[in-house]
Amino acid sequence: MTVMHGFPPAPADQVTLANWRTPPLGRWAFQHVREVVPSAEIAHDPDGVWTLKGGGADLSGLGIDAALAVTATDALVVLHDGRIVFESYANGMTANTPHILMSVSKSVLGVVAAILAGQGLFDRAAPVTALIPEVSGSAYDGATLGQLLDMRAGVLFDENYEATSGAIIAYRRAQGWNPPAPGEAPSDLRGFFPTLGEADGPHGGRFHYVSPNTDLLGWALERASGERYADLVSRLLWAPMGAQRDAYITVDRLGAPRCAGGVCTTARDLARLGLLIAQGGARDGRQIIPAAWIDDITSNGDPVAWDGGDFAHLFPGAAMHYRDKWYVTREARPLLFGLGVNGQNLFIDRAGGLVIARFASQEAALDVPAIGTTMAMVAAIRARLAG
Repeated sequence: MTVMHGFPPAPADQVTLANWRTPPLGRWAFQHVREVVPSAEIAHDPDGVWTLKGGGADLSGLGIDAALAVTATDALVVLHDGRIVFESYANGMTANTPHILMSVSKSVLGVVAAILAGQGLFDRAAPVTALIPEVSGSAYDGATLGQLLDMRAGVLFDENYEATSGAIIAYRRAQGWNPPAPGEAPSDLRGFFPTLGEADGPHGGRFHYVSPNTDLLGWALERASGERYADLVSRLLWAPMGAQRDAYITVDRLGAPRCAGGVCTTARDLARLGLLIAQGGARDGRQIIPAAWIDDITSNGDPVAWDGGDFAHLFPGAAMHYRDKWYVTREARPLLFGLGVNGQNLFIDRAGGLVIARFASQEAALDVPAIGTTMAMVAAIRARLAG
């Protein structure tokens, strides 16, 4: 692979704002996002790092190496009972390399919203216009913050990752992930939201995946807290959680955060977030995430909304729901997980004490066979380690 090799690299090997998510350039770009897109730091606390101890486990015979290869996995960290029992890196990635979370970033926002709600500063039942009156008169009018969290706002938006025109292209330019078209004036996220003016159903209906919902929620969290989103994540979660390294998040030209997909962190720190949730939101006796919220997302999602929604086909036959930016399997031992395009995941089996953090650089945004392979690998690890 010769991407970004040379001084300068050959034109075909140069990563730019116009091509950074185009295969195979993403293999390099997903580990160097801040070199392509503006970003804001999410600071950790160097004096409060949560030490993860090692302790090998026998995962032989599960076909993990083959699964990692066919799913273009860049990093895999498996924790069991708080210990790193398996760790693998590829494509030049290391334990200290930040990698983009894509839509697992949404799951991070769900946690931050829960913490702020626990402090009485964020009410999921409130209308979004109470905090963001700028979207009054748009398709968001009448939607609650909780409906945005659950992806049940009736907003017309086609989340088609292969599209070459339409609102999703305007959205990519607004968030600063694509350059403006020739002759086009620069745009920004906060100016984009009011342009979504058409409904495609009632608020509170089916699960309808609209990434701008999450960026709008980031704006709402900033308004509710009076604090920049990156600093809010640092203060409420990243520092008290004991992250080992700073994370960062992409921002648009005016500093608005890409909460729906722009967080970048190491695999170990993503695993630490999973461990915190697996432990009921507490670390060393300090409650960081409200335990009641973890119970709520595990039990209170709407399976009917999921079954009639956009992503049920990705998990054929699975009983599931989606709650506050988290996917949950409805089984005796639920699996909580985050899912991002191109192969990003965080899996949490609370009852089994198991956490699996995964980064990848798959060529397709949503690779259904790769999702199936990943879920089968996770099931095999669960069966081996957690019974």
